Amino acid sequence: MKKIYTCILLFALSASIFAQNRPYIDDKLVHFGFSLGINMMDFATPASLDTIDGEIWHARQSSLIPGFSVGFITDVRISRHLNLRVTPTLDFGVHTISYKTESGNGGTKKTDVLAMPITLPILLKWSAEREVNYRPYLVGGGGISYDFALDKKSPILQRPLDFFVEVGVGCDFYFEWFKLCPQLTFRMGFMDVLTPIEQRNGLEPDKFFYTNALDRLLNRQLTLTFNFE
Repeated sequence: MKKIYTCILLFALSASIFAQNRPYIDDKLVHFGFSLGINMMDFATPASLDTIDGEIWHARQSSLIPGFSVGFITDVRISRHLNLRVTPTLDFGVHTISYKTESGNGGTKKTDVLAMPITLPILLKWSAEREVNYRPYLVGGGGISYDFALDKKSPILQRPLDFFVEVGVGCDFYFEWFKLCPQLTFRMGFMDVLTPIEQRNGLEPDKFFYTNALDRLLNRQLTLTFNFE
């Protein structure tokens, strides 16, 4: 009898492992969800090559500080493998920019740039065939962002509006009550968001350096997101 009970228990466990959860969720025309994520914001910082105090300074983002992202998901089914996704997201982060001279004689200067953009990505999601309770996918598209963390007294002032392209990879994991979808995306802005000195009012002259040493600023962002759908 014990052997029979053992066989029944093993069968039940194997059925729970290999049973397909929420088999019809991907057939819905529209479904919703939310996302939580960790981001790494970066700047592409080409130098202006202007001579400042007899030196040419070069800038780079010296550290990638983890930020936080939260968003809302609207997913529209187009076909068996293709979906349209709109994912408005609020990101929080900070950039630390370091400046050094070509000769190395000028020491190092640093400044922080806070960022709190609201982004509106519009993405296409291509999914592979579902295998029991997982389904890998690719996403790609573009969108618009508007940064609300604008400090006019900061040495560097970003223009708030930017447009970007975004690509990523992820996998849907199907549970009994929801889908959990870890996703890694890379975002690349293609507008110069650096506000020139001549457009700054009230900035102290000793802070002009941080902008004058830069030719432009281009946004970059890597985000690990956990989507709940």
